[in-house]
Parts: sequence; structure tokens; C-alpha cells
Amino acid sequence: MANSDTLQIKDNLGKIMENNLQIEVRGGKVNNLKNINVNIPLNKFVAISGLSGSGKSSLAMGILYSEGSRRYLDALSTYTRRRISQAGKADVQSVKHIPSALALKQRPDVPGVRSTVGTMTELYNVLRLIFSRLGSPKCPNGHQDSPTIKIAESMNLTGDAMGLITCPVCGVQFHAYSAEDFAFNSAGACPTCDGLGVTKQINPDKLIDDPSKSIKDGAVAAWKLPGRNFMPTVAEAAGIPIDIPYEQLTDQQKDFVLHGLKKTYDINIPTKTGRVFHMDNAQYVNAYDSISESMANTKSEVALKRLNRFYEFSTCPLCHGTRLNPNRLTQLVNGKNIAEVSTLELADLTDWVAQLKQWLPDNMAKLADNLTTELLNQLNPVLELGLDYLTMERSGGTLSTGELQRIQLARTLRTETTGVLYVLDEPSVGLHPDNVQGLIHIMRELINQGNSLVVVDHETSIINAADWIIEIGPGSGKDGGEVIAQGTPAEIKADSKSLIGPFLKGTAPLLVRKPKSAEDIMTAGKITMAINERFNLHDVSVDIPINRLTAVTGFSGAGKTTLILDGLYKALQDKLNNQQLPSYVTQLTDPDINQVVSIDATPVGKNVRSTVATYTNIMNELRKLFAAQPEAKSKHFTSAYFSYNNKEGACPTCGGTGQVSLDIQYLPDMVEVCPTCHGKRYNPKVLTVKWHDLSIADVMDLEVKEAINTFKDNDKILQTLQILNNIGLGYLLIGEATPSLSGGEAQRLKLTTHLARKLNQALFIFDEPTIGLHPLDVQTLIQVLQQLLDKGATVITITHDLDLMANADYMIDLGPKGGDNGGKIMAAGSPLELAKNSTSLTTQYLAKLIQRTSN
Repeated sequence: MANSDTLQIKDNLGKIMENNLQIEVRGGKVNNLKNINVNIPLNKFVAISGLSGSGKSSLAMGILYSEGSRRYLDALSTYTRRRISQAGKADVQSVKHIPSALALKQRPDVPGVRSTVGTMTELYNVLRLIFSRLGSPKCPNGHQDSPTIKIAESMNLTGDAMGLITCPVCGVQFHAYSAEDFAFNSAGACPTCDGLGVTKQINPDKLIDDPSKSIKDGAVAAWKLPGRNFMPTVAEAAGIPIDIPYEQLTDQQKDFVLHGLKKTYDINIPTKTGRVFHMDNAQYVNAYDSISESMANTKSEVALKRLNRFYEFSTCPLCHGTRLNPNRLTQLVNGKNIAEVSTLELADLTDWVAQLKQWLPDNMAKLADNLTTELLNQLNPVLELGLDYLTMERSGGTLSTGELQRIQLARTLRTETTGVLYVLDEPSVGLHPDNVQGLIHIMRELINQGNSLVVVDHETSIINAADWIIEIGPGSGKDGGEVIAQGTPAEIKADSKSLIGPFLKGTAPLLVRKPKSAEDIMTAGKITMAINERFNLHDVSVDIPINRLTAVTGFSGAGKTTLILDGLYKALQDKLNNQQLPSYVTQLTDPDINQVVSIDATPVGKNVRSTVATYTNIMNELRKLFAAQPEAKSKHFTSAYFSYNNKEGACPTCGGTGQVSLDIQYLPDMVEVCPTCHGKRYNPKVLTVKWHDLSIADVMDLEVKEAINTFKDNDKILQTLQILNNIGLGYLLIGEATPSLSGGEAQRLKLTTHLARKLNQALFIFDEPTIGLHPLDVQTLIQVLQQLLDKGATVITITHDLDLMANADYMIDLGPKGGDNGGKIMAAGSPLELAKNSTSLTTQYLAKLIQRTSN
């Protein structure tokens, strides 16, 4: 496109901005939004704030992104639209002047095992081109040839001529490696591990759970898998004693358990009712085959996770973890192969590029400039977002949610679009306070490129940096859905109706619980753990106080997850399961911890069939309650009729989902409320059964806090409802779909089954528990954590939230930065005391917060 054309487009865009300075939303009714009217300034940085469940995402994602993307796709051809997943029309009266929209969601898709930082950022694609065009190949006779422009030119040929060169030393003709030859997901894959970098084999130590147990009592862990539970009976029919401890079996008998040949036996299996089930040809499957066959036949993520614990993963012996066929490593750039460059931290790539350009002959300078400029253009946004400690070889599956989201954001910025509405959902997830300024700079760059930006976030420094703030509230669920305040940050701070205002100006209370004094932190005992070598942790030892709230802090990549989840959590689990501790854990002492629970922000359930009621015990109790009603008994309605997941109770039209999807070819699928059950999910005949004049569908439509009085005489349901209300989830509907909950809401919901028990020997580990939480919700979360402490539990939080740090009893800060620059204990002790004498960046930011809120 000519420069004059580009200038004309920008001029036209500017005129549009002048004439239509605002997106006009009228009559917004998505989810709990109450027919709202709101204007969103164009070409500005707009922050949307509000409590969890207030309706922020309904406005941002449900209206702005939904309508902006839908209208853009409407402009495409019918052929194209049929191949793109499209959003349906939002429940809104009108939306005017909205640009095309792109969204970055709070929970990016989890990368597959073949994804790396290099492939996700597309840096590796450019690196492959650099090695194929600028590299020094080695001929079959071992001569390392110098890079020449002829090699680069040969890569543009087709067929057998592509990459064909002649060695200037010995004259042999051979093929230099192309960009495709360096792809570990394609032609360049290691033949042993198929480009995964790791191999796995069954660990024989994991097949036997407890040698002191008998086979009948569950000694063989491999036979506890679904479909294998009758194998002890088959082994007994084969002559193996199953009533004596496994360790007392002969070597021959143990070999049969582990490696015995497949053979069929006649067996009798007694059932719980006293009846005997006879099998004529029950096939014996040994412990090894039970695992390998199950692994080969399953596609379920849950089942794969269960099976993986029987395997030992090790670095591929052929490629040594590079994922590449070793012969690809002979082609060098400035003395390094492509695997070695992939192990460099991203921060070091700039220096590598400078050295590369000096190494090349003068006639290749223009080509080198072209390729390295592309590499640096893709690299710069990643560095600005604080991901400089990552390496291209890093597996995508090991990245945190915040790291994944920032990689998405970096790719978006690199496109340098103009006239687009970007909708970002919680971009600060996983960000250390020191990285937030870099994120704000990136968001300002999007505005400077001529775009509009809407950000849903709770980080006060991000909201303070916005041009305009829209606050949704005043409460959550049915109590939310209204615009309660809007204006510049200064206007919001002065608005008495604003809930975020006190946090922006520092007048909100910082401490919502009284942290233990430095002298009292360890008085209830402590857990001590030491790790010798694990990723960037080298000879690290920590003490964690019992029955205290501990915050583990530091930059992304500093080693928090390695220390707590990979170290402490796994070691305690192995200890409780009478297994060997991980090889890298050299010390573990704890005062009789008998339960360890890890709670992260992953969604609860995967589809709309999972609700608050089904996740807790409420659904089962409701089904029993309604099945016991006289009308249900007269119609022979068992409890199965009161589940929308059973054919007896589900609406025959929608199958129990409450909605129907209509495929209308190139238009987006229409999702409509089911015309038969009107969204109630149930077969209409089931809804004729009433309890206190309520059908089971009516009960599912109740908010938790409403239902407490309704079920005051039903102890089992009442206890669960009270727990939900006490942990700040009283605004949720009993029938609310759990996949739609925020990360923080999902974490609290996972606590419901635990809060009803004694927890004096339990350890809870929360990974980023403040995800998706307004500062007021964070205060509620801290009170929930206090409930765990009051029951005797020990609580550890991995967090970047300064409010949560200030309220902790103990703090362990890792750093000083991430990657190779992390892995050290920078500070440990009372957070309030550490802030008085800051020795790390984290404690410096904490000190600033304490000072700001105390003024």
C-alpha cells in the first residue's frame, strides 16, 4: 500500500474519531446487567471496575467484544464466516460506533506438550530462518563451511535443488538444512522422542502401593484403575496368594504380578449384596500392562493425569532435551547451534544478534538486517512485559496464566493494528508490582497506534493509569449490573458512591486481620524443607510456620511454584502416600501434617452442566428431598427424575442444558432459551412436584443467601449454604454454571467441602488466590483464610497481591528477578517488619503501600 493511501486511511480514521468519540451502549441486558446505558470513549484507555459477579465482564466481553467481533465478521464472505467460530448477537438494544474488536481472555488455553515459548511467541520461526539462511553448514566429510549468500539463495529453489550446495573444501554436494528442517514439530523432530524432548517409562516402584499390604487389601496400585479392580481375583485363580503381605510373595509370584502372561481364568466375584458374579473368561492383565494399555486407550485429561503418576519422565537420551534430530545441530551461527541459542534467556538475544551481524560477511549484511530486525521486533514487546527471564526452549505447559496472557498481549502489540477495540480481561494476572508499569506502557502503545482499549482489572495502579473509569455494582449477582460511577480517576476518587475510589486514594483500611507478631510466628511449630537442585533453585532451605498465613512472593520465574508446588506439595504428598520423596528434596520435617490441599484458579467443571449445586452436596440432597414428596412417590419419581443429567429428569428438547443451538450455516449459531422447558432444564412433568410451593427448578434459581432461610430446617443443605455465604459467594445462584466463575470465585468454591471439617493437621496451598478479585473481595478472601486458620489449618499463598502480603503472618520473598536471576530467598519474616527495612523489590513496593495507606 502506498504511503499516501496509508495517510488517507489514518486521516479518515481521525475524522471518524472526531465525529463519534464514544461507543454508545443502550439497553444492555447481558447476564445480570440491568438495561444499562453507558458511553465508552474511543481512542482512550478505559478501565472497568466492580466486585466479582457485578457485571464487568458482561459489559466488556458480553457486549463490547461480542458486538465488535460479530460486526467485523459480518463483513467477511459467507465462505469465510462458515469456517470461523462466531459470537452470537448480544442482548442489547443498540451499540453504536463500535470498532472491530479483539479480546485477550483471563484464562488462555493451556498449551500442548509441543508448545514452547519460542513457538508461542513465533520467535523460533524467525530463528529457524536465520539458521537456514545465515548458518554455517557442515558437509558430510566434516568441513564446517562459512556462511555465504549462495546458501541463502539456494533455499529459495524448489525440489531437490533446494538447499543444494557444494563444499568449497572437498567439492562434495550436499543439502544445507532449511527452516523446515529445524522444526521439532515437523521434519526436524528427534526420532527417539518425536520432538517432545522427554521419554517416559513405567516406574516399577510406583506399581506397588504398599508392599506390607496384601494384594486383596490394595498392594498393587496399578490394579486400582477403573476396569482393573477385579484383577486380584484373577491373580488368585492363577494361584497367587492374595491374603498375605505382598513382600512375603516369592520372587516368581511377584514376577507374575508384574509381568505375567495374558491368560483367561474362570472366576467368581462376590458383590456387596452377597451375590456372586461369575466370569468364564476373565483375562489376566499384569501390573505393567494394566498401565500401558490404559495409557494407550485413554484420551481423558483426568485419566492421563492419574496414569502419569506411574511413569518416570526423563530427558531424551538421543537429543538430550533439544527436541531436534541431533544432525540438525551441525549447522551453526557464530559458533552456536540452534538448540544452544534456544537456551539463551530472551534478554540475551539482543547481544547475540549484534555478535551475529559482526560475524557475517559484508555481502550478507542486508539479509541479516532483514531477519534480525524481524526477530527484535517480535522480541521487544515480550521484554517490555517482563518476560526477559524466559528461554525459547521453555515448555509452554510450564508457564503461569499471567505469563501466557502476556505472551498473547505481546503478539497482539506486534501486529501494530489501527482502529481496533482491544478488550483485556485481567491482564495483570501473575504480574509482580514492578512489572505493572511495563504493562501500562504496552497498553499506552496500543492507544498510540490509534486503537481503543477496555481493560477489566482490579489492580489499582492500572485503574489509576486509565483515562476513564466505569464502575459496575453496587453488589454482585442480582445486586449488581448497574453503572454506579464513571469518570476520570480524579473524579472517581471524589465520588462517594465509588467502591474502588478509597483504594485508589489510599484511604481504605489495609489490615483486615491482625497478623502475628514476629515473636509469635513460629510458636505453633514449623515445616522445614530443603531443595538441592531444581530448576533455578540451588541449595534453598525454608521454614514455614504452622497454623499461620504465609505469603510466598517474587517475580514470575523467581521459583515460587518450584519451591511450594513442585517441592513442598509434592514432597508432602509422597510422604503421606508412603512413597520416596522427590530426589531434589533433601530435607522435610513437619509436625504431623495429615492432609495437603492445593487450590488453584482453574475453572470448576467444563460445561454448563456443572453448577454450584452439582459441585457441592446440594444437588444430591435436593434430589432426595423432592423424591420424598408425596406427589413424587405417587408418580414413582425416584431421585433420578430430579437430575437434569439423567434422561428421566432432563427436558426432552434441550437434554437438560436449558438452551438449544441452531446451526444457520454461515451465520453464527443461534443459542436460544429452550422453548419446552424455558431454560429450567427439567422435563415439565418433573416440575409439577413442589416443596414449599417451589419446584426444583425454582430452587436452582435462588441465590445462596436467599436459600439460607428457605432451608433453615434442612441441616445438610443449610450447612453448605452457610459456608458458601461465609466465604463471600452468597450472591451466586444455586444453579449457576461453575465454568463461568472467576478464578478467585472458583478457588473459594473448592473450599466448601473442607470448611466443614477439622483442619488442625491440614495444609492449604493457594496459587494466586486473588485472581479476578476486587480489593473488597480480597478482604473477604482474607477473612475466609482466617476461617481456615481458626480451624487449625496452615495456609500458604503464592501471590503478587500487596494487600494479601500485608495481612500475612509470614512472608518468603524469592528473587531478585526471574529465571537465572531468581531462585534466592531475598527476605523471610513478618511482612510488616520486612517493609520497615526493605531488602528486595517486593518489600519496597509493600513499604510504599503501607506508607500510602497510613497517611
